[in-house]
Amino acid sequence: MDGGLPGLREVALAPARAHGPPLAMAALRSEPEDFVVEEELGFAAAGAGQHLLVRVRKRNANTAWVAAQLARLAGCRPQEVGYAGLKDRRAVAVQWFSLPRPRTPLEPAALRGEGFEALELIPHHRKLPRGALAGNRFAIRLRALAGSGAQLEQRLAPRLALIARAGVPNYFGPQRFGREGANLARMSAPLPALKPAERGFVLSAARSVLFNAVLAARVGAGSWGRLLGGDLASLEGRGSFFAVPAVDATLEGRAAALEIHPTGPLWGEGRPPSAAEVQALEERTAAAFATAAGLCVAAGMAQERRSLRLAVHELRATAEAEAVVLGFRLARGCYATAVLRELIEVPGPVADA
Repeated sequence: MDGGLPGLREVALAPARAHGPPLAMAALRSEPEDFVVEEELGFAAAGAGQHLLVRVRKRNANTAWVAAQLARLAGCRPQEVGYAGLKDRRAVAVQWFSLPRPRTPLEPAALRGEGFEALELIPHHRKLPRGALAGNRFAIRLRALAGSGAQLEQRLAPRLALIARAGVPNYFGPQRFGREGANLARMSAPLPALKPAERGFVLSAARSVLFNAVLAARVGAGSWGRLLGGDLASLEGRGSFFAVPAVDATLEGRAAALEIHPTGPLWGEGRPPSAAEVQALEERTAAAFATAAGLCVAAGMAQERRSLRLAVHELRATAEAEAVVLGFRLARGCYATAVLRELIEVPGPVADA
């Protein structure tokens, strides 16, 4: 069962849906303005220090390119520029970067170029690290391919209510696996054979495909949103976990209220910290996808956890003449496609933010 790229591709790019088949076909990202994402920092800026937090609005530009342009304009080395997360090119994104604070004061107007502009600069005491986000806010326009925007909104309304109440499976999105799943094919190579630039992407894909496979199995069993004995539960919006030796009415109620979620493995050395039937499922999955699991172990990665369920906050839909605009907020590290794939089918490959 390790085998094969078809099996890997299925759990990576087309894992089981939880709420039924898509309700409609819709176009996504016809224009960059159809996909708007804004980062929310997980901390307050210090207001003083040797660095600057730079809030940037970018359009049709990728994060690494913008970081290089900011370094050039600020007169620092590219590696001195920090950013919390990557955002897709074909979108409008408001995201945070950091720069070493120059001796000569900078104004936002000095940090702009084709496809990007600085909106504000705030002194801070350190470089912005990866992952330093509370979450992301999205405004995504779904263009109806048949009928009006009002008809599309009406068709999606019951599913949107269900998603707001129950969440969606917290799958890693297709971007994690490279263009058309290219990082999956590279997993057959031993780590020393991978170029340094490829290694991180391949290890990320290996961990992600194992997580998606475990989650897909629990979607099939109907247990992706409820706790089982042996689970580790995650607290909504936080990175902490606690063991669940047995499930009682209190835990069931908290899970139903989206306060806590079951988790799945981000694979690494040793046995996963889950227990009982949960651990058995995770180890069976690692054995079935032994190449991916072996790469994680060979790299010396530690066993970590990720929530199996994604709570979708402040979910709303606004009809336009020929489209519906979805607004929602997700925790950091979660993918908008996890929400969209439970609603619509998009013609052709879909990138993600």
